[in-house]
Amino acid sequence: MAATRDELKERLLRPLRRELADGAQDRVVAGGLEKLAQNLAGPFPEVRRLLEGYRDLSQEERLGRLHKVIALLGGQTLISATEAAPQDVFARRAKQPAQPAAAPQPKPETTPPPEGLTLDSSVESIALGLGGKKKMSELGIRTLRDLLHNYPRRYEDRRALVSIREVHEGEKATVVGKVLSKEMLKTPRKGITLVQVRLMDAWGWKFTAVWFNQPWVLKSIQEGSSVIISGKVQKRGSQISLLVEYFENEEGESLSTGRIVPVYPAKEGISQAFLRRSAWRGLEAFPLLPDPLEPYLQADGAPSLDLPPLRWSLQQAHFPDSEENLARALERLKFDEYVLLELKVMIQSGGSGLLGRMFRVEPEMIQKFRSSLPFQLTKAQERVLDEILADMQSEKQMARLVQGDVGSGKTAVAAAALYVATQNGAQGALMAPTEILAKQHYANLQKYLFPLGVTVDLLVGSMPAGEKREALDRLRSAHTDVVVGTHALIQEGVEFKDLGLAVIDEEHRFGVMQRRRLLKSRPDVLVMSATPIPRSLALTMYGDLEVSQIDELPPGRTPVKTKVLTHKLRHQAYAFARQEIQKGHQAFVVTPMIEEGESEVTAELQAATRLAEELQELLPDVRIDLLHGKMRAEEKDAVMERFRYRHFDLLVSTTVIEVGVDIPQATVMVIENAERFGLAQLHQLRGRVGRGGLEAYCVLIAGETSKKTMSRLRVIEESTDGFYIAEKDLELRGPGELRGVRQSGMPDLKLGDLASDAETIERARELAKRILESDPYLDHPKHALLKRELQARAEAIGFREVI
Repeated sequence: MAATRDELKERLLRPLRRELADGAQDRVVAGGLEKLAQNLAGPFPEVRRLLEGYRDLSQEERLGRLHKVIALLGGQTLISATEAAPQDVFARRAKQPAQPAAAPQPKPETTPPPEGLTLDSSVESIALGLGGKKKMSELGIRTLRDLLHNYPRRYEDRRALVSIREVHEGEKATVVGKVLSKEMLKTPRKGITLVQVRLMDAWGWKFTAVWFNQPWVLKSIQEGSSVIISGKVQKRGSQISLLVEYFENEEGESLSTGRIVPVYPAKEGISQAFLRRSAWRGLEAFPLLPDPLEPYLQADGAPSLDLPPLRWSLQQAHFPDSEENLARALERLKFDEYVLLELKVMIQSGGSGLLGRMFRVEPEMIQKFRSSLPFQLTKAQERVLDEILADMQSEKQMARLVQGDVGSGKTAVAAAALYVATQNGAQGALMAPTEILAKQHYANLQKYLFPLGVTVDLLVGSMPAGEKREALDRLRSAHTDVVVGTHALIQEGVEFKDLGLAVIDEEHRFGVMQRRRLLKSRPDVLVMSATPIPRSLALTMYGDLEVSQIDELPPGRTPVKTKVLTHKLRHQAYAFARQEIQKGHQAFVVTPMIEEGESEVTAELQAATRLAEELQELLPDVRIDLLHGKMRAEEKDAVMERFRYRHFDLLVSTTVIEVGVDIPQATVMVIENAERFGLAQLHQLRGRVGRGGLEAYCVLIAGETSKKTMSRLRVIEESTDGFYIAEKDLELRGPGELRGVRQSGMPDLKLGDLASDAETIERARELAKRILESDPYLDHPKHALLKRELQARAEAIGFREVI
C-alpha cells in the first residue's frame, strides 16, 4: 500500500531536521538531501525545486533552503544551526567535500556545563540524568578524565541504515523502525515465549522483530517510538522477520543513528544511549581542552610528531566522522598511552639520562679481543657489540638489555664489554641467579679473558670461608679485574675498588633492592636474557633499557628436531628417549609447574613423584631422578650438578630447568601437557638439549588436542627462531597471559596492542627520552599538564623497575 502524503511528510521532515541540527553539511543521508527529495518528494514539487543542487550551495544558502522546506512541510525549526554546531576548535569544516557518512549532532543541553571544570572534576559535575551517578560508579568512572578515556569497545556503521527490503535472507542487519504494535505469544508445543513487535522503516516497509524468551522486552518498547534493531533476517514470501540479537531505543537524540556509532563496555541496566549521551556531555564540557603534548605537536628544532590535537582525537574516538578520522584519533590516544607508560618506567627507575662514566674504546682493544677467541663473532654479535661500545663511550650511564636465544653468544659479547672496562682501569662484575650458572659463566669468562691477562674470580655462597675471604681481599685491592658470582656479590663486606661495568644475567630473578646494591656506584649496566620476548614487549617491560637482540645463532649449531604427539602416543616418546639413553645420552622430562598455594605445591610434588615412578616401571634399566618445586635452591643445584656429571640418565622436572645450564650429553626433551606452557617457554625448554654438539630432539606431548591447541604447538614444531616464536606467543595469548608479565606490573592497555604496536612504542619512547633529558622529573612549567596526567593515570599504567 502506498504511503499517504502525511506519512511522506513525516519521512521527509525527520532527516531535514537532522540536517539542520548538523549545520547543513549534507551528510545525514547517503547520497545527499537532493537524492532523498527525488525519492520521497514526488507530491511536493516545490520541495524538490528548493533542494535541487543542494550539495553545490554554500552553507548559508543551504540553511535558508532548509528553513523554507521545513516550513512548507508544516514542520517547525527545532534548533538553529549555530546552536547545534559543536564547539570544537579543532574541527575543520571549511569547504571539504561532502561525505555521505556523517554524524548528526544531538540537541544541545538546555543547561550549559558548569564553569571551572577540570579533568579531575567529579563526573557528577555534568548532567547525567536519574540514577546516572550510581551507573557511573558501577563502571568505575569517577572523574571527567575517566569518562573521556572510557573508550568504545567497538563501533557500528549506522550512517546509512538500509531499508528492510534491501537485506537478504540469513544475513545480519541493523535497521531502524517506528513501533506500530507489539504482542507476546506462547508457542503451544514447547512453551517458548515470543515477543513480536511490528515496525515500519523510513521507506515505509513493514517488518516484524522477534525475541525468544525475553518477556521484559514488551515493557521496554513503546508504540510510536523509534527502535534500532540488529539481528538475523528471515524472509517468507513478502513477510520479513528479524530475530533480534541487540536493540536500543533511539530516545530522541541522534547519537544512535546516522553516524558511526560507539558501543561501550557496559553492565546490565546501563544502556548504550546513556553512555553515549554522557560521553557527548563530557566532551561538550571541554570545548577547549589543554593538550599535555602540545609543545611537541609542532616542529620546533625537533621533528614534529604529526599527531592530531587531543580534543579532536577524543571527539573522534567517541563520535567519529569517518573511518579515517577514527584511525587517526585512536593512533594519537594510543601514542599518549605509551608515552605515559614509558615516562613512568623511566622516572621510577631513576635511569633517565643519568650521567655515568665515559670509557675509552680503541680499535686495537677490540681486535685483540676478537683474535683471542676460538671462533668468529656472528654479524648479530658484532652489531650488538657496536651498540654496547657506543653506550660505553657516551657520558650517559649505559643501561642496555641484550636478548638472545640460548647459544646465541651473549656471554662472548659481555666478555668483550668487560675486557674494555678492565682496559680502562675499572673492574667488572657478572651476577647470575644460581651457583651453577655463576660457575658456568666463570668458566666461560676464564676461557675468553685469561689469555688477555684479565684476572677473573668467583664468589658464591658455598665457597669455604677462607677462599671467600681471599677473593674479597683481591676484589677490594683491585687484584681481581672481573668477579662472577650470585647474590654473594651484594652481601655485606663485598667492596669493589672501582666497579665500572655490571652485567646481570636473567635479572628478573633478582629483587630490586638486590640489584640496586650492586649498582649503587652507578656503573654501566648490561642486562642479559635468554628469554626472547618481542621487541614491543621488551620496550614496555624494560622501558628504561635500550634493547639489543642477537637474532642469529653461530654456524654449526644444529637445530633441535621437534615433534608434537597426542597423549595416546606418549609411550613412543619414552621408547625413543630410551634409545638415546642406550647410546650414552641423557634426557629431560618436564611437566607443567603449579605455582600458587601450599596444597598445589604438594599436589605438584605428588604428580611429579607419580610420573617418576611410572617412568621407572616403563624404563626399568634407566636411572631416574627428580627436581621439584619444594626443593631449596641448593638442593636443585646439587641435582643439576649430579645430572651434569652423568650420575643418572633421565631427569623428571616440574620447574623450568635453569636457563643457561649446560648438560652436554642431553639430547632428548620430553614435555608433558605441552599446551599448558607458552610457546616462548617451550622454545626455551627445548634449548636445554643439544648443547654439546650432538643431534637433539624435543617431543611435545599434547594432553588436549583441539584444533586451536595443535595449531599453536605446530609453531614450535615448524620454527626454531626464538623471536618469531615469541611474537606468535604474544599474538596468540596477549601480554597478560605471557608468563611473568602480569607479575611484572604490565598494564592492561586500553587501546594499545603490543603485538602490532612496535613502531608506535618506539616513537613514544623516543619522545619520553627527549622530554626527560631536558626535564628529568617534569618540573618545568610546560610539563605541568603532562605531570598531572601521569599522576592521575598512574594506577592504569604498569611499570617494571629494572635499574
